[in-house]
Amino acid sequence: MTSHSLTVEGLSAGYGDRLILRGLDLAVLPGRITAIVGANACGKSTLLRSMSRLLAPRAGRVLVDGKAIHRMSPRRVAQVMGLLPQSPIAPEGITVADLVSRGRHPHHGILSRWSRADDEAVAQALDATGTQELAERAVDELSGGQRQRVWIAMALAQQTDLLLLDEPTTFLDISHQIEVLDLLTDLNHRRGTTVVMVLHDLNLAARYADHLVAMAGGNLYAQGTPDHVLTEEMVRAVFGLDSRIIADPTSGRPMMLPIGRHRMAAE
Repeated sequence: MTSHSLTVEGLSAGYGDRLILRGLDLAVLPGRITAIVGANACGKSTLLRSMSRLLAPRAGRVLVDGKAIHRMSPRRVAQVMGLLPQSPIAPEGITVADLVSRGRHPHHGILSRWSRADDEAVAQALDATGTQELAERAVDELSGGQRQRVWIAMALAQQTDLLLLDEPTTFLDISHQIEVLDLLTDLNHRRGTTVVMVLHDLNLAARYADHLVAMAGGNLYAQGTPDHVLTEEMVRAVFGLDSRIIADPTSGRPMMLPIGRHRMAAE
């Protein structure tokens, strides 16, 4: 799969009279996994919405292969970029299979028909997310975790080179969180898919991301490798939390241990 570039230049964006992002610059590493972290309301989701063309910038621009994304057609954007928003809404009564099949729509022209390749893409997406047995069930009957996996399956069915996910592990228990992040890592390694995701868990972000972006107050506080970004100083500045950073015994990546106000002494 050919890697597409995704770049943010001087981006300012917000809602109504409220400005959230202020002059951000960010170059997403093609073929790598980028995780965006930060405290609530720091602008993580606003950045992802702007990068995916859902939110028009007040200033600056988002470029895909050097072209302004907000001047590209929605269909063209959907051919190169898959998106899992924070709170997606499915049409009432739609089945899992039908929803995942919608991931194929950007690849169809007015006269094109459903093909074997479409069937295979949907089947692979269902298999990868462990949702085959849910295919005939209505999406609104599923648990939160099941629905999240189905939405990820729809994004995978698009088979895009760029994949943006806003909190893809929301509603998932820890075992399914690891399954989803392993799935995204496999997709990145097998197909070279560029993955950009917002995550709340700093330790999972540091374990799975090649590139870590820390945001604070609508600005980029730090970006780079997890070793460079996940520091006690960053955690204190971005989250207002004292912590200790140690090596993850499994991955060797940095791991954050929070220090609360009530420190429990070892017995």
